[in-house]
Amino acid sequence: MTDDRQADEQGPRVLDTAALRAVAHPLRIKILDLLAAHGPQTASTLATLTGESSGSTSYHLRMLARHELVREIEGRGGRERWWERPRGGISFGDESVRDSPAGRAVLQVAVGEYHRARSQTAFEYFTRLADGEPREWRNASLSMTSSARLTAAQMAELGERLRSVLSEYVEAHRDQEGDALRAVNVNIDLFPLQPLGGAS
Repeated sequence: MTDDRQADEQGPRVLDTAALRAVAHPLRIKILDLLAAHGPQTASTLATLTGESSGSTSYHLRMLARHELVREIEGRGGRERWWERPRGGISFGDESVRDSPAGRAVLQVAVGEYHRARSQTAFEYFTRLADGEPREWRNASLSMTSSARLTAAQMAELGERLRSVLSEYVEAHRDQEGDALRAVNVNIDLFPLQPLGGAS
């Protein structure tokens, strides 16, 4: 499973067990999301955005920085430290993580927090926030589900095509500036459904 919001040509960074422990926390996932969507922030601005204290956000930023999931921006003016999410997507573990019970346990928690945050954001928008949006933004929003009967190879091909289109579009518009711009969230869910009766 990958988070490619800041994908680059090198492919996603695969998180090891220690890095997965660092992201297996709801506030840290929120901090990563805010930095990806809105760019560099300080502990104080993140505190305002999350409703936490600046001491709490500062602590969690340091925990993320230990695993190079965020980094301080050197030389940015002012008394406060500015933090950013480095370019490049992340992948939640690999087979080496899944090979140990401890790795599987922390992977489950990290992936759970990631998907809880995704689901909560979508739920809040489509059930509450969309009604307050200007028509052009509301009409441009999309929640879509489609089903198909595919082989594993076909599903992998579809996933790669979706990733390629999204990465190309994000990269083409990465440095846009202007008053009409807003951060936009894109989720693509692609996974096999369990057979009827639950047997795999």
